[in-house]
Amino acid sequence: MQTPNDDNNRNDDYKEKREYSSSRHNKAQRQTTSNFIFGWHPVLEALRSDKTIDKVLVEKDFKSEEMTELMQLVKKQSIYVQRVPTEKLNRITRKAHQGVVAFISEIDFVPLENIVAGAFEAGRYPLILILDRITDVRNFGAIVRSAECTGVDGIVVPTRLTAQMGADAVKTSAGALMHMPICRYRSLVGAVNFLKESGLKVVACTEKTDTQIYDLELGGPLAIVMGSEEVGISGEILEIVDAKMSLPMTGKIGSLNVSVATGVALYEVVRQRN
Repeated sequence: MQTPNDDNNRNDDYKEKREYSSSRHNKAQRQTTSNFIFGWHPVLEALRSDKTIDKVLVEKDFKSEEMTELMQLVKKQSIYVQRVPTEKLNRITRKAHQGVVAFISEIDFVPLENIVAGAFEAGRYPLILILDRITDVRNFGAIVRSAECTGVDGIVVPTRLTAQMGADAVKTSAGALMHMPICRYRSLVGAVNFLKESGLKVVACTEKTDTQIYDLELGGPLAIVMGSEEVGISGEILEIVDAKMSLPMTGKIGSLNVSVATGVALYEVVRQRN
């Protein structure tokens, strides 16, 4: 096991931008490019500063004072931490990682309260999009593109089980991701409750209702929840939303790709508001 005191003076070597493939990505013959830093001193300094960290990988069973501070910082900032074998860290970098690697997000996350307040202060009704466990980068990018085109004020994603917001996501969004405020929430239930308390109607787009989108008033302050194609919207969220809506289906398949469904829902909001 590497210790936090090894190679502390070689900070120039701690930051890399390189292509690497995880075992999952190897199966799909794909690679992703990420910025990451490694070593306890650089990672802790990044967490203490204004760097936006996407996630942190820590060597399994590693214990130290640095680990205690790291867990306090990531909890405060709602950053996902994963315990992994040393071999996984070695695949990411061959340098002295000291048992910790942090991925620097290309996206600066924005507090949800700032997004909502900014819309009200600008004299318009907020329009927020909540994405529950949408992990496919291409779907995520397409959703962001539609959201930017329809005037969505911000997108809320969970800390875990969301698409990686790197170069692939920027590309599939046609650059829209660089203009769209993204908020990261540890619990989407908490995000829904906050939005309801702030005066927004929270509506879930789901097949589990007979109420169609055209039957609802969507012109006021609004948040729309979209779920993954595999598991849909979580039951916890469906229990607390203000309303549920479905999209009319007349074909034999009976469902749309989530990015297409999101675009349809957002343009109905645009139609009602105009």
